[in-house]
Amino acid sequence: MTEETTATTAPATAEELRAAILERYDSLSKRLQQIARYVLDEPNELALETLAVISERCGVQPSAIVRFAKTFGYPGASQMQRLFRDGLLSGHAGLGYGERVRHFNEAVARKSDGGADVLSEFVEGNTLALQNLTQTVSEADMKDAVALIDRAETVYVVGFRRSFPVASYLAYSLQQVNKRTLFIDGVAGLTKQQVQTIGPRDLLIAVSYHPYAEETVQAVDMATQRGARILSISDSLVSPIAKPAELVLHVRESEVRTFRSLAASICLAQALVIGFAFESSKEKKKLKKGG
Repeated sequence: MTEETTATTAPATAEELRAAILERYDSLSKRLQQIARYVLDEPNELALETLAVISERCGVQPSAIVRFAKTFGYPGASQMQRLFRDGLLSGHAGLGYGERVRHFNEAVARKSDGGADVLSEFVEGNTLALQNLTQTVSEADMKDAVALIDRAETVYVVGFRRSFPVASYLAYSLQQVNKRTLFIDGVAGLTKQQVQTIGPRDLLIAVSYHPYAEETVQAVDMATQRGARILSISDSLVSPIAKPAELVLHVRESEVRTFRSLAASICLAQALVIGFAFESSKEKKKLKKGG
């Protein structure tokens, strides 16, 4: 049963609206959740596009977007859009990543060379994703993520299917910089047994993208029940592994000729490991001086 009561006071900023959406997401109807995900994942497009275009991309009627805005206390959709438009005009966000991706994909689809220039296509697509990474993951996010890794007694890392290379890289690299790390690889169907040793002083880094591996979601649920902290790397702030997380690092990968990349995710994983190694070395130097 969903609860779609109208907020008495509308959020005054885009950040306040995001927080309100995350808080109320589970109580929204399935249709309003579609809009909520678009608002969270495509804020620039929401700011700049018409209601007709937004409704087409959300897969809902324009009236549903108006109802969504009223649910959060706005008189209509335009007042909600204005919050994000003001942020763009203030220079707080990059313009139109989603639109640039759509133009790029349309250009690729129009080519008739059978993919002769496929390398340049992947390079361009991944370049767009890498440029957008600095918009979706802030310096503060990286600092918080490194702190979570540093404070954890043991870091558990999980990621299946397409996310497996990112998770395995993280686990391997953290071990290389002397962080106690356990890679949940699920060999022989032992995912549950590998997670059941996690505790409140540990951290689970979970990596998953739509349609979200069931094994990863189960690992996150189990770790949450056991009191562990969760650091999620995902393509949406409302994905099944994002909701229980203490921190979500939001990654939007490129998709070229229906093949989705992992370039931005690997870049983020490298930055996390190097960031942790740098902070760890600073702490060791302080201890030596203090000793």
